[in-house]
Amino acid sequence: MEGEQHNHDQKKVVFFDGVCGLCNSFVDFIIKRDKKKVFLFSPLQSDFAAKNLSSHQVKNLNTLVVMIDGATYVESDAVLKVLENMPLPWLFLKVFKILPKFLRDFFYKRVAGIRYKLFGKKDTCRMPRADERKRFIL
Repeated sequence: MEGEQHNHDQKKVVFFDGVCGLCNSFVDFIIKRDKKKVFLFSPLQSDFAAKNLSSHQVKNLNTLVVMIDGATYVESDAVLKVLENMPLPWLFLKVFKILPKFLRDFFYKRVAGIRYKLFGKKDTCRMPRADERKRFIL
């Protein structure tokens, strides 16, 4: 968050659509399992996202973006990067990396296209709870 110091070089940042029910559920999924707290979170609608991602990535709310060591990953690659850092049994889901990227992204885009219909859309971005604030960058 503004005013707080974050060491972005040693953390991984998950950029997500802050009003998307599915995206917020995925953030909750990560927070619950990320015991080492390697992930930070930032809505794609945030100033931090605008300063650190391309304008296309910020405007394209249909994709999750993960930044690790300055490299960005989108769509199914972003999800797989998160899963690589999850404990068992979730770590096993990275087996989907064997599927061709075009096939993984095809299914990712289908779900992303109907995510508001299936999981809802909030009027405002997710606000972190008090115990989560240090992990969110706005």
